[in-house]
Amino acid sequence: MDNEELSSKSLVYDKAYKFSIRIVNAYKYLTQDKNEYILSKQLMKSGTSIGANLAEANGAISDADFSAKMSMAYKECLETKYWLSLLKDTGYIEEKSFNSIYEDADEIGKMLFSILKTTRKNHP
Repeated sequence: MDNEELSSKSLVYDKAYKFSIRIVNAYKYLTQDKNEYILSKQLMKSGTSIGANLAEANGAISDADFSAKMSMAYKECLETKYWLSLLKDTGYIEEKSFNSIYEDADEIGKMLFSILKTTRKNHP
């Protein structure tokens, strides 16, 4: 793994960790202020799972293991974007808040996809 690959992985991990904090805060808001417990629980699971899978990828024992964990993080990011859209379209999240957190999820997703593409190209 070269330095550029390593720094991009660290950057995405940091962004995913900060994103997880936003997700936890969104969960608290949704449950305490909006009394919404079902969709918010799904958001909490998928949104915090992105960083958890990246943490596992950091301890991968093989390239295949690393790729699998990165792939899971990417899929959890896609799921998170789905729950965010559903919460917005059902009136639980306001447009401005949605745009901010969705942009973060989108950025993380693009970073993960790029890492996956590079990893699979370098280690077929």
